[in-house]
Amino acid sequence: MFSNLAKAATAAFAVTLGAVLLGTGAGAAQAQPGPPVLGGGSGIVIDDMFECTLTTVGYDGAGRLIGLTAGHCGDTGASVAAEIDRGYGEVGRFVHTNPDLDYAVIEFTPGRIIPVNRIGNVTITGLGGPAQFPTIVCKEGRTTGNTCGITWGDIFQTKMETWSQMCVIEGDSGAPVVVGSTLVGMVNAYLAVACFGPEVGTNMSAIMDDINARGGPGAGYQPV
Repeated sequence: MFSNLAKAATAAFAVTLGAVLLGTGAGAAQAQPGPPVLGGGSGIVIDDMFECTLTTVGYDGAGRLIGLTAGHCGDTGASVAAEIDRGYGEVGRFVHTNPDLDYAVIEFTPGRIIPVNRIGNVTITGLGGPAQFPTIVCKEGRTTGNTCGITWGDIFQTKMETWSQMCVIEGDSGAPVVVGSTLVGMVNAYLAVACFGPEVGTNMSAIMDDINARGGPGAGYQPV
């Protein structure tokens, strides 16, 4: 079976995709001065209950400050806070969730975060197509940090997802998957056993194609 990486909407996603969501219940965090610094790999708290990982942050074609994460982490309208400083309050909201591709678009409130392109050991400088076997991919998750592994590819030829052998567990949902500094996907689930079974994630190319076709917040997105 699959395990999805967030507790938000776990039952619905597991029934649909046979997956376990990789989010966790929200915990405490120490306050930081000024707006929180957020980028791909940062922990986020949804509706003051569930923790996931931000995939990337940047601007869309209309100049809106946008973030992406896994779709099972929250519904449209859900409130987002920074795990690094939950006491700072809401920094944005989910403005679109796609359950089929399991991604969500977050629109951040201007001035409420400091967007960056590097968190931990992952830097994001651009978007790219899915990784192919035997490329090594890496991710930065709020739970397991930086882990890397071999890409197995699109096992079922869906043209939407890629499997890899990275360690991921609950809370890593939405974590950016990179080849070098190119964002190629996000973390969504794992097969059978955390940090042992393969990770499964949605390709950035599929996500961006859907966002651009839909229009609205996120269309024309580019990372900071």
